Amino acid sequence: MKKFFSNKLNLLFLLVFVIPTVALVKRDKYQYKFQDPTLSIDQRVNDLVAQMTLDEKINQMINQAPAIERLGVPAYNWWNEALHGVARAQGFKTTVYPQAIAMSATFDKASLHQMADYTAEEGRAINNQSIRDKKTGPRYVNLTYWTPNINIFRDPRWGRGQETYGEDPFLTASMGYSFVTGLQGNDPKYLKAAACAKHYAVHSGPESTRHKFNTDVSDYDLWDTYLPAFKKLVVNAKVEGVMCAYNSLKGQPCCGSDLLLTNILRNQWKFKGYVTSDCGGIDDFYKSAAHQAFPDAASSAADAVLHGTDVECIVGPLPQAAYKALTKAVADGKITEKDIDVSVKRLFTTRFRLGLFDPPELNKFAQIPMSVLESPAHQAHALKMARQSIVLLKNQGNLLPLSKNLKKIAIIGPNADNLRSIRGNYYGTASHSVTPLEGIKAKLGPATEIVYHQGTDYVVNGGVKVDHSKLVDSVKDADVILFIGGITPDLEGEEMNTNKDGFRGGDRTSIMLPKAQTDLLKDLKATGKPIVFVLMTGSAIAMPWEAQNIPAIVNAWYGGQAAGTALADVLFGDYNPGGRLPVTFYASDKDLPASISDYSMNNRTYRYFKGKPLYSFGYGLSYTNFKYDDLKVPATIQGSKPVTVSVKVTNTGKTDGEEVTELYLSHLGLAVKTPIRALKGFERTFIKAGESKVIKFQLTPEDLALVNYDGTSKIFKGKLAVSVGGSQPDSQSTASKKTITKQVSLI
Repeated sequence: MKKFFSNKLNLLFLLVFVIPTVALVKRDKYQYKFQDPTLSIDQRVNDLVAQMTLDEKINQMINQAPAIERLGVPAYNWWNEALHGVARAQGFKTTVYPQAIAMSATFDKASLHQMADYTAEEGRAINNQSIRDKKTGPRYVNLTYWTPNINIFRDPRWGRGQETYGEDPFLTASMGYSFVTGLQGNDPKYLKAAACAKHYAVHSGPESTRHKFNTDVSDYDLWDTYLPAFKKLVVNAKVEGVMCAYNSLKGQPCCGSDLLLTNILRNQWKFKGYVTSDCGGIDDFYKSAAHQAFPDAASSAADAVLHGTDVECIVGPLPQAAYKALTKAVADGKITEKDIDVSVKRLFTTRFRLGLFDPPELNKFAQIPMSVLESPAHQAHALKMARQSIVLLKNQGNLLPLSKNLKKIAIIGPNADNLRSIRGNYYGTASHSVTPLEGIKAKLGPATEIVYHQGTDYVVNGGVKVDHSKLVDSVKDADVILFIGGITPDLEGEEMNTNKDGFRGGDRTSIMLPKAQTDLLKDLKATGKPIVFVLMTGSAIAMPWEAQNIPAIVNAWYGGQAAGTALADVLFGDYNPGGRLPVTFYASDKDLPASISDYSMNNRTYRYFKGKPLYSFGYGLSYTNFKYDDLKVPATIQGSKPVTVSVKVTNTGKTDGEEVTELYLSHLGLAVKTPIRALKGFERTFIKAGESKVIKFQLTPEDLALVNYDGTSKIFKGKLAVSVGGSQPDSQSTASKKTITKQVSLI
């Protein structure tokens, strides 16, 4: 009997004391609720923010967010770059892909998507190592990448156009979508990395006045040109971040814009992610050299936050941040702590979506090893994209491809052996990069003599004529002369201290190829030897003399770590070029509006330019020929329904190659303003010699609509020209019979 009662007492003790203790241990496994990965992100974010002081919250709204040690929150720096591969990650070697404008020249959405996925992989490896080393406070090691730059490259004089995907809203939106979805991944729970669409909006120079200029574009231009790519990335790609621009729009700084941030971004597009200022952008609200829209830092910071700018990027030390004045703004009643909570919650939501508060074993991305940096697959893709980006502009008499059995080749020009020019700007550091000179040397055997001279600098100030007689004498017995010139990121770029003929402050005052190079090319042509002009640039170059007198011209952009290898592959026939121009190459400065500051789209880009370009947007040649026929499109199209367009493409030459098939729409006879034509589809396809493939496009009601004068989209009934081919349906393509057009009725 005693034993029975004793056992019952033991059981009662177990039930009363032991079992609740076990449950208590399970419940208290995490010190704070926000650390529990089984809870929703909203629950975790709300719990964390509720425990923070006002000063802690404000500090988290600056890109150099410090640790909150009492809560176990590590330091985090929001500023990172991955324009064409992980950039600026000091101490880490990363894969460097071609510059953004060059990747756009591939017209290959799948290639760009793969590049972004590989970039996120390398970025995760660096971040994982930084977390292990407890070094997440510095720039360029975390997972919020402030890219892509989807501003429209409306004027080739803008120095940062190299960072963009070109002048066309549809191409920019399509390539931007591929980048964002590739970088962020498709995991149902975690972001692989966080992309950021910038610079929102109506921002494309000039660099010298970017902190103070105001634009006041029409509603038509705003919605027809400047906003479509941002809409695509926010609404469709679900980009995690947006960076507001330095400039003002319609009298308000973009980081405090009722129209851009409140009405469009948050209300119309329902954007849930975070917004960052450009670096120093909040200072521009009140400083004397900028907008002067507010009297001081406190009122400026309050206005930016109330408009939804969640994080301020600063360049200097933390105490210099304008957002530090939010403490005073709260005390003065300009903003409430509840308003600040909205931004802080958005910021921590992004960090939780990246899995930065979860055990690494729960997040597959947190387990990516350092071995992925510069992996063979990544390096092979850098070479692939460098090849794909090269645009063959001219090939008179089929001078290209060159024979590998030539006895002597002269390589001349300032970009022949310049590492800086293959990197572009916002670049990473690869273990090994190949300049054009190195690539050509590696391609050819010892039987070919290669003579190299720089020949000229990019620019000779004052237009002084240089005596090239000795140089010309040394190469007049060469079988072929390769002139590798153009410009460099040391002349075009972001807010630079440059002041040379044709270049100022990062922008260009002339789009002409610098006279020093044309002069040298004229002297080289006098030798009578065949000349190949290899152009390296991040923007359109006017070169009317070269287009008329040089038999072969190749645009190689800033091609990344494999630039030299890719160029040699094209020049000597191991790769058939198929790139297309993502910008219009104008014939001269006279084709441009008088001022780069004029943001009207009148007579700008191929969509509105009424003159004759030197080389059109979408233009590019091949070593083979492609024939288009059997264009199928309904004779009558209902604007409210999707429609399928198909065309047969045949490689009629003797060389395998990739063809970029482009679809353009032109609305005919309307009384309202419309583009001359507009790209609405493109596909890059490998087609063997003698082979035919059917390429299909799906046009949506959005593709068929036009922007009205008030910025709204509308289906305008009438005649519609549907053109499909290897370029635009302009005089250049008509001459080569590469485009076919059908007129249909849009109802």
